[in-house]
Amino acid sequence: MSVLSRIAFYQERRDEVPNQELAHELASTKNTEGIMEIAEHLWDKNTDIRSDCLKVVYEIGYIDPELIAPYVEDFLKLLISKQNRLVWGAMIALTTIASQNAPKLFEKRTKIIKAMDQGSVITIDNGIKVLAAVAAFNVEFQKELFPYLREHLRKCRTKEVPQHAESILVCVNETNKEEFLSVLRQRLPDMIPSQAVRIRKILKQFA
Repeated sequence: MSVLSRIAFYQERRDEVPNQELAHELASTKNTEGIMEIAEHLWDKNTDIRSDCLKVVYEIGYIDPELIAPYVEDFLKLLISKQNRLVWGAMIALTTIASQNAPKLFEKRTKIIKAMDQGSVITIDNGIKVLAAVAAFNVEFQKELFPYLREHLRKCRTKEVPQHAESILVCVNETNKEEFLSVLRQRLPDMIPSQAVRIRKILKQFA
């Protein structure tokens, strides 16, 4: 029986529960054939089916990234989709496999950044996670990507600083920590108390 019939669209559901349940089942049983079927329909003519399948795929990625790592090229291609839902869904999928596919994603860094520049808040939030994970892979990637991440942190909206700083932490080390901390200290005075608490927690980690 086709696993595609289990997605929300074919269940005539508007919630995400069928997609989440299917993802959990496919991941827990390591059903690579079923995952392949779902991945093939990331390119279905029906955008609702595509969206449901992308949801299934990135939910699998949360559970077992290795199972969706082979589809990195699909996710990268979806970053230029005209459907915003597919763009941010693809970026979420990339966050789950960024560590395993760092060299490939570093090669496509311009495409990822362009999608962030043109994308929604969700696309940007997850794009930062992707780039930070890639930057953490090695020194070369860090030197190239950290300046972009630092400048993003310096210019993004105040309310976004805590979340993005927490995402960037994975690529902060002895060579760049002072630049990172300097930006956080500069942004701190403009924050409301709940935001400042999160930033001070990060600062304490390097005290």
